[in-house]
Amino acid sequence: MELTTVWFIAIAMLWTGYFVLEGFDFGVGMLYRVLGRNETERRAAIETIGPVWDGNEVWLIMAGAATFAAFPEWYATLFSGFYLPLFFILVGLIVRGVALEYRGKRDDPVWRSRMDVMIVVGSLLPALLWGVAFGNIVRGVPLDQAHEYVGSFGTLLNPFALLGGLTFIAVFVTHGAIFLALRTTHDLRARANRLATRLGVVAAVLAIAFLLWAQALRGDTASVVIAVAAIVAFAGGLVANVLRREGWAFVGTTLAIGLAVVSLFVALFPEVMPSTVAATSLTAADAASSPYTLKAMTIITAIFLPLVLLYQGWTYWVFRKRVVAA
Repeated sequence: MELTTVWFIAIAMLWTGYFVLEGFDFGVGMLYRVLGRNETERRAAIETIGPVWDGNEVWLIMAGAATFAAFPEWYATLFSGFYLPLFFILVGLIVRGVALEYRGKRDDPVWRSRMDVMIVVGSLLPALLWGVAFGNIVRGVPLDQAHEYVGSFGTLLNPFALLGGLTFIAVFVTHGAIFLALRTTHDLRARANRLATRLGVVAAVLAIAFLLWAQALRGDTASVVIAVAAIVAFAGGLVANVLRREGWAFVGTTLAIGLAVVSLFVALFPEVMPSTVAATSLTAADAASSPYTLKAMTIITAIFLPLVLLYQGWTYWVFRKRVVAA
């Protein structure tokens, strides 16, 4: 297998890991103000992601760095064309991070209320815009012969991309609700379980519509099979949630998000930035770094990635117990 293909797969896996892990962070951030009926419950909800949310964002950093190093032209086209959405994603992540760290610094209901708003907005906005961004990557955007984006911000707000944004929000909210049901107790757990069941139906409808539309635009046999597997996994997760088997429900939504992201990357390959203008799409081969660079990156990654995975796995193991609202 060529190193170009290896690194395309690696980047797909990094984005998959990011959306699986950050997905429940976003979901908890959007929900905890609603599910937590008092300060004790809200604090418990935040504590479920407190030890891991910043570590989950490492996957985003690795995905961006890998894209920059392995496919610099892809990185340049993506970040210049999607400048505004990515800027607002960054703002949202910063706002959420600051609010999570500083919410408990003052024993003041007004202060906490403001931090709550920042956390909700900082979770909702990135989820929406990541869906818009990936919707446009799958659909294709106008590129010129130099692979530079020639559309406007309004071009990115097309129906398919907006459906992607709504789908990401709904799926992440469901994922987050199931995570809260898995990690909390008593009334908070029960409310999260019920909300996951109700929202899960909406998320399933949106996800089916988005994945079917994506496959109609750019799918092949392999990506269709993976997309169907994602839908089946999500349905299985919802059934497990109804049966109050939160562990299996979380496995189901985790598999669903992972398989859905993989299906989008499989549908893309060998292109990395499809163009709506004839013969100007950017392929992995066109965007790749030199073979020497890819080889060096492969060696470095083989050394350090297992350490990152071990550390993150250890973190989840240490903080695996349910959080009691008390």
